[in-house]
Amino acid sequence: MTTFTRLRAIAMTSFSLLALAACGSDDPTAPVTPATGTLAITVSGLPAGVNAAVTVTGPSSYSQSPTASTTYSVAPGTYTVAASQVTSNNVRYNAAVTGSPATVTSNATATATVTYSITANPTVTLSGSIAASRTLTPDTNYVLRGFVYVNSGATLTINAGTKIVGDTTALGSALFVLRGARIVANGTEAAPVVFTSQRSVGNRSPGDWGGLIVVGNARNNRAGNIIVEGSDGSVVGGNSAGVVYTGGTNDADNSGTLRYVRVEFAGYATLTDAELNSFTFAALGSGTTLEYLQSVTGLDDSFEWFGGTVDGKYLVSYEAGDDHFDTSEGYRGRNQFLIAYQSAFATPRAGAGAVSTDPQGFEVDGCNGGGCTAPAGGNAQSSGAADGLWTMNVFANFTVIGVGAGVTTPTNGGVGMVLRRGTGGYYVNGVVARWPRQAISIRDTTSNNRFQVDSLIVRNLYFADNGSQNSGVTFDPTGTNFGQEAAFTARNSNVTLAAGTVTAASLFTALPAGGTTAPTVAGFDWSPATGSPIATGGLSAFTADPKIAARAGTFITATAYRGAAAPGGTKWWANWTNYARN
Repeated sequence: MTTFTRLRAIAMTSFSLLALAACGSDDPTAPVTPATGTLAITVSGLPAGVNAAVTVTGPSSYSQSPTASTTYSVAPGTYTVAASQVTSNNVRYNAAVTGSPATVTSNATATATVTYSITANPTVTLSGSIAASRTLTPDTNYVLRGFVYVNSGATLTINAGTKIVGDTTALGSALFVLRGARIVANGTEAAPVVFTSQRSVGNRSPGDWGGLIVVGNARNNRAGNIIVEGSDGSVVGGNSAGVVYTGGTNDADNSGTLRYVRVEFAGYATLTDAELNSFTFAALGSGTTLEYLQSVTGLDDSFEWFGGTVDGKYLVSYEAGDDHFDTSEGYRGRNQFLIAYQSAFATPRAGAGAVSTDPQGFEVDGCNGGGCTAPAGGNAQSSGAADGLWTMNVFANFTVIGVGAGVTTPTNGGVGMVLRRGTGGYYVNGVVARWPRQAISIRDTTSNNRFQVDSLIVRNLYFADNGSQNSGVTFDPTGTNFGQEAAFTARNSNVTLAAGTVTAASLFTALPAGGTTAPTVAGFDWSPATGSPIATGGLSAFTADPKIAARAGTFITATAYRGAAAPGGTKWWANWTNYARN
């Protein structure tokens, strides 16, 4: 082989090896994955169990929403951390973020910190007219200034836990829900809706603000343009013409819902018979819902109904300036499970009016004042469900407790039940105790006419510890008025008169003593005590009396016990009610 030939062979071999090497470099291999890093989110400042509101965004549409401190394994890149305000238990928490944007590198940790801190809830003043629907929330402080009107067509929604205070610099500040408007206040047992004084605890008084007034379109028994008492007062934002509530035509009208609502330190009474109450229900229809409502230390009546057909359950009145439950003008609604407690008569806010001269437990009128159209006399008999526009309310399972012997009672007050001015109505399964003047009184001929023909029916009540300031009187004395014990016996009323040794306190599991010492809300347990006579003796079926059955319908339930609480039953007043005198 020549030298040329050998060189040519070597060259060809080298080329082949290079070619094979080139072919080998085309073989596929697994991609190299960049090393990940760690993004740590640290959250602090919120109460235990409260979720943060954090968002994390990054490359390739990365998104996370952590609710607490956490870490993420992420691809290298830049990540943005943002946080929003959180509200818990009516407290607002603002968020501050540090370390954002966070740059994450391979095998390294970047940290972003979210720090929450309490911020003051904003204060909003409600004044003038609310012309469009709006919602009030518990994370805002609301001040009611002057007369505030929810106009027809608008709905005022108040969420659970919301607090509204009456502006004490504008005497008589009040909320009017006008005819055609609605209020939807749905509190809960844990978070009631509260209307109260603007002043601090210990410095509050009855009459610090005006109250809550709801006007419906149901019928009543007065003709003409009759205005809500006190609605023409000289109050900031007020209308001197007042608010008319007569002339309604729809007994099924719906003015909204009040559920778990407290009204505290309300009332405005600068003129006699011109008073605002804690709750004023003027011509409300049966489409309206009233449940779990409490009045605390009001200047005038705790609950007052002017005509209408609205029903209610679970109503509580602690310390009224006038009557606990006041109805008139053809009120035909039904109410079951009511508590009233009076231990003292508080001093009103200066300039707001005076304590009434005749505060009672119940004060029930047929009609009084100009324009009364209800039958004034005669012996017409109730037909049960429809008998014109007399006051024909039903009250069942009520517990009504007065001040007893140790407190000076206003001149004409101190009676558990006053029935007058041509009223009808049914009163079933109640307890009336510790009223210093007497338990019950039927005041006039027209009311007695109702009583004699079964349009005014009293059944299965229990009276104890009454008359301590009036020689032990329980009924109307012979020769005065019409509510003598013999009259109730003749009507088969089945009223139990306790022995003189039975005290009001002995009837219940826990009842504070009457007098000047202020109890606490924990001191009330309205359940019958072990062996209590009110645990039995109730009218347990309405079938024997078709008039009661017709009035009660399906709304009122017959019970074997008397009073507002079932033996061993649910303590329905617990957890959401309050007790305070100032």
